[in-house]
Amino acid sequence: MLRLFTVITKYMILICMALYTLKCYTFFVAKNKEKRSSNLNKQVFYIFMIHFLCYLKLVLWKHDVKIILLYLGEVTVSILYMAIFHSVYKKVSRLITNNVIFLLTIGYIMLTRLDMKLALRQFVMGTFALFITSFIPAIMKSLKKMKKWNVMYGVTGIFFLLTVFVPGLGQSIYGSRNWISIGGFSLQPMEFVKILFILFVASSLVKASTLSDIIINAVISVIFMLILIAEKDFGAMIIFYICYISMVYLATSRPIFFFGGIFGAAAVIALGYLALKNTAFFSHIMVRVDAWKDPFADIYGGGYQLSESLFAIGTGGFIGTGLGEGLPGLIPVAESDFIFSAICEELGTLFGLALILIYLSSFIAMCNIAMKCRSPFHKYMTFGISVCFIIQVLLNIGGVTRFIPSTGVTMPLISHGISSVFSTLIMFAMVQYTYILVSEEAENVEKEIERLQQPAYDDSGEYGAGAFPQA
Repeated sequence: MLRLFTVITKYMILICMALYTLKCYTFFVAKNKEKRSSNLNKQVFYIFMIHFLCYLKLVLWKHDVKIILLYLGEVTVSILYMAIFHSVYKKVSRLITNNVIFLLTIGYIMLTRLDMKLALRQFVMGTFALFITSFIPAIMKSLKKMKKWNVMYGVTGIFFLLTVFVPGLGQSIYGSRNWISIGGFSLQPMEFVKILFILFVASSLVKASTLSDIIINAVISVIFMLILIAEKDFGAMIIFYICYISMVYLATSRPIFFFGGIFGAAAVIALGYLALKNTAFFSHIMVRVDAWKDPFADIYGGGYQLSESLFAIGTGGFIGTGLGEGLPGLIPVAESDFIFSAICEELGTLFGLALILIYLSSFIAMCNIAMKCRSPFHKYMTFGISVCFIIQVLLNIGGVTRFIPSTGVTMPLISHGISSVFSTLIMFAMVQYTYILVSEEAENVEKEIERLQQPAYDDSGEYGAGAFPQA
């Protein structure tokens, strides 16, 4: 009977997932506000239906009452967050809010399946992060001079990056020295510095009026990246680099900056690999590259993690084995860097593909917001956030599927790690403020058009002076 229920829930979850993903894109082509609202309301239903079915399966599998309490807590927080956030900020994007809650719940589900303690920790810290970041749009509204603080963003960002080198504070994990430990809590400064970096580049580009200004901006940006190289955090360095050249291209509209940056990076990576592949300093990077080239050549050594990841994805097939029916625990760091493999094994490759499309819909939504914004600073900031977000997704999924070498980057809002979750929620809240600006700008334009279209009359009923604006 349980086996039959597992099969039924697998298909129901996949159907709800497909419908949710479809609504992410029909939202963009909806012809009116009512249709868009209907799509978003249906998304909320699919979120809680997938959430319910997954937790019902976990309860029947583990027979643990704690799972029921965790489920009720997640539902309560999700409903309260969506209701309160949209009642306080009436002009924010519901699509982005829906995707945030959906991705968080998928993370909670998989962590509950893998490790109950990690799931509880993630839920508590995630709830705290939702509460704190909900104030960001209001704070940004009161900070009118954010675009002028480029020096502060740069200095603060470099300072926080350097904290990992402080003895007794910095920690090396999996070969990279990119963690700090404070009072028993470990976090990655890079996750928060990437926000400061985006703000630094955005504010610097607003101030830049000559080529020399852009060169100075580039030099300081290179300092950020050199520190990341010293930390051996190449995944973060790639994110910073692509964010920078994308934002500069948006600000200047000169293809040479973008394509020149891409070709330059490719050349540096190729030369760096040839020059440093035999050095001990980057030995863990070389292990990842060798595993990417042929993970089965050293299946019980450097290629073990990637091999298990590929086995898990292949074992799950299109529809997955079902929650609790696979062996994702065999994948090292399945709760963090390789959580996508665990998702594909038990929920199916189709579920994983839909998840990628949901991430992509968030990226498209953020790009649309950026392109519609008239404020250059908020335009560059939002675009930088969107690029940072989608590159992190591509690096994570590309690494676990052997499309590119593994970089140790987490899957936004799903992987275990409060630093990553907190920083991602901060970025989404910043984008929501830009959406508020865009909504207000659109309303002001409509009011101005209506004012100009209305004829002006004097007391006698005739058209008064100034009834028609001068060309």
